[in-house]
Amino acid sequence: MPHQIVSSAKRSFAKRLRRGMTEAEERLWRELRGRRLNGIKFRRQVPLGPFVADFLCAEAMLIVEIDGSQHADSDYDRQRDAELKERGFRVLRFWNDDVLREVDSVCDTIIAYVRDTSLQPWR
Repeated sequence: MPHQIVSSAKRSFAKRLRRGMTEAEERLWRELRGRRLNGIKFRRQVPLGPFVADFLCAEAMLIVEIDGSQHADSDYDRQRDAELKERGFRVLRFWNDDVLREVDSVCDTIIAYVRDTSLQPWR
């Protein structure tokens, strides 16, 4: 992934997001941090141009987003995902409830998407 210039304001915003993660984000981060999930490296709250990705596996060009109800049928998310896709990323989205109730299934899905870069997200 080529180095991108990120503004200091965007870096500060990402840092605030890391300190104020939602319960679902914290739950998933416990599974992803330190290569705990199948040896896969993830970073959290990563600035990417004008956006901040919840979780990024740079090696697989995979972004994992954890969404609350405010993201239901979001035009902004569709536009954001389309722009990130143009940059070569795949964006995999899960609802907060999915992470809190079915974290093992969420992790299995993430592993499958990292292993098979031809898989495309369903929402």
